[in-house]
Amino acid sequence: MFIGEHRHCLDDKGRVIIPAKFREKLDGRFILTRGLDVCLFAFTMDEWRLQEEKLSALPMTMADGRAFSRLFFSGASECELDKQGRALVPAHLREYARIERDIVIIGVSSRFEIWAAEVWEEYLSRVSTAYESIAEKLVSYGPNQQ
Repeated sequence: MFIGEHRHCLDDKGRVIIPAKFREKLDGRFILTRGLDVCLFAFTMDEWRLQEEKLSALPMTMADGRAFSRLFFSGASECELDKQGRALVPAHLREYARIERDIVIIGVSSRFEIWAAEVWEEYLSRVSTAYESIAEKLVSYGPNQQ
């Protein structure tokens, strides 16, 4: 499970240091792709296969499913960690997520996300005020329905 918030900077070659606790779960490589809300999604290889299965099950006749799958898979890149725990963030993904230098890496259970720091701050500011009302709406979707 990926949890927490970590702040880093890209180096001049477009590499980011992946947090040590995250690296333990990655076996030296992971898949990075376009996420939602202008961030990047990063998956372990096992979790990537699960996502692939879910998306492959969507009917090809569903236009939204085709569009999402095209963007999700065409943007994907396999990333390898170097000996210092760094991974290259491909240029097309940096551009998509508006990443220049300062980034925030957040754990989101089965994946982690990479955000441009300023985009993360804007997002956090926007959703933090609605945290309680979002929780009220989502409680009916959970398995325990607390």
